[in-house]
Amino acid sequence: MTELVRLLIVDDHPVVRDGLRGMFTGDPGFEVVGEAADGAEALALAATLHPDVVLMDLRMPGMDGVTAIGRLARSGSPAKVLVLTTYDTDADVLPAIEAGATGYLLKDAPREELVRAVRAAARGESVLSPSVAGRLMGRLRAPRQPAEEPLSQRELEVLTLVARGSSNREAAARLFISEATVKTHLLHVYAKLGVNDRAAAVAAAYDRGLLTPGGR
Repeated sequence: MTELVRLLIVDDHPVVRDGLRGMFTGDPGFEVVGEAADGAEALALAATLHPDVVLMDLRMPGMDGVTAIGRLARSGSPAKVLVLTTYDTDADVLPAIEAGATGYLLKDAPREELVRAVRAAARGESVLSPSVAGRLMGRLRAPRQPAEEPLSQRELEVLTLVARGSSNREAAARLFISEATVKTHLLHVYAKLGVNDRAAAVAAAYDRGLLTPGGR
């Protein structure tokens, strides 16, 4: 007999939650233990309901999915997070995976694929949609040349604020992004500049003319 998978559905659209609840409630192998409309509600419910898998949207008002994934991982929760979203850009995929998501699927996935993915996530297996897998493999196979790879505009903005003494939280507030996203941008900056911390990144940026005193 297949083990019952306890599922928490997180999406800010009620129609999407209704559809997913109906899909999994109709399958005897799943129990939908709760629903949440944003990341903060998801964290609260996960702490009390102890789901096996959290089906997580990314872009939600209030606390976004990436922030919630990171906090859930740091809380020590054994729940596996399977991202289910409409976005497959690097800016969405990489932060979610780095934050601790077990898998990443797009909302146009067939029902059978989604059911298999949730079961696989419950077993701790990584599940990626083909387009997402292609992006990650492309990045892994690309030759890394940290000294020559340019910083993106957003990475420069984050580094500029860091150079001016802003904390991750302050930089996130100034740029209207999450702290998790700021941390991800900084990790990319470190890799591109070949450094390991904030101070070294700022020093390297000044040395290479990416930042200038009194300017950027």
